[in-house]
Amino acid sequence: MRATTIHAPFDMRVEDVPDPVVQLPTDAVVRVVRACICGSDLWAYRGEAARQPGQRIGHEFLGMVEETGSDVRTVRRGDLVVAPFMWSDGVCDYCREGLTTSCEHGGFWGSVGYDGGQGEAVRVPFADGTLVQLPKEAASDDHLLSALLTLSDVMGTGHHAALGAGARPGATVAVVGDGAVGLCAVLAARRLGAERIIALGRHQARTDLARRFGATDVVAERGEAAVEAVRALTRGRGAHAVVEAVGTEQSMRTAVNITRDGGAIGFVGVPHGSGTGLDLGVMFDRNIALRGGVAPVRAYIPELLPDVLDGTIDPSPVFDMTVGIEDVPEGYKAMDERVALKVMVTD
Repeated sequence: MRATTIHAPFDMRVEDVPDPVVQLPTDAVVRVVRACICGSDLWAYRGEAARQPGQRIGHEFLGMVEETGSDVRTVRRGDLVVAPFMWSDGVCDYCREGLTTSCEHGGFWGSVGYDGGQGEAVRVPFADGTLVQLPKEAASDDHLLSALLTLSDVMGTGHHAALGAGARPGATVAVVGDGAVGLCAVLAARRLGAERIIALGRHQARTDLARRFGATDVVAERGEAAVEAVRALTRGRGAHAVVEAVGTEQSMRTAVNITRDGGAIGFVGVPHGSGTGLDLGVMFDRNIALRGGVAPVRAYIPELLPDVLDGTIDPSPVFDMTVGIEDVPEGYKAMDERVALKVMVTD
């Protein structure tokens, strides 16, 4: 089959690789119908995250079950399923507590020796604990498939950030970052009932989408100017709930400085750079809480899925470019150059 591999910085290739097969009784093989490129994939693309030459890549996909191991009970051949960005057994203590990303037997798609989502098919370990069945009729609805694909990562991650920040009815929420996760956090904050949502971003196409998703205000400034702008919108006090969806020192510093005393920051931006920008003294003095991390999206899919299916939320507009499997390297280039917000890969 064909699959995306990474060989060196900026060297993505689509190559022939062995077809996946069931290796353990708990496995399933899924033929990929939709996949996508994540902003976090760009760290490997740029050489800022180490990868072995020829390693597989991609962690967001949905598709059709083609084969199952003898112990698999919840899905069968022909089922349409979505896979969260990590597999998990569904039965360990962490999974039972809802923290599926800390599963004692879990792992990340594209890890050495495992399939990546940006290919024609994937072997799924612990299929019962990992895969979520979708309505079969969705397979013929391109728009709905795009929305459902976001449940593999960005919509669940945006939801995780909004929950960590404490988005709730009556709250003012500020979102630092205008990437796909930040935009989904805007959508999640609206879903959770936030009264006011301030989106921080400089790219009009993205901030226009933020408004479409529910942002009431947009702040285009950065750094201290952004802090001043948010405080001007909040009578000098800052936002009750702040989402940090970038992961740089500056973005975290901005998040702290626009949080209202007694508020909280939900951080989901993958940390990169020399530091975090956190000043624990400031956070201590102002009673600012910090929650977040790797989003356990498998635990959120059952909650979010009905709202996607009935159209209550529609995250599909985060995809603004579509490529076939052979053109995935061009998709990486487009996202790296910020020509595209988020690239979808079709079968």
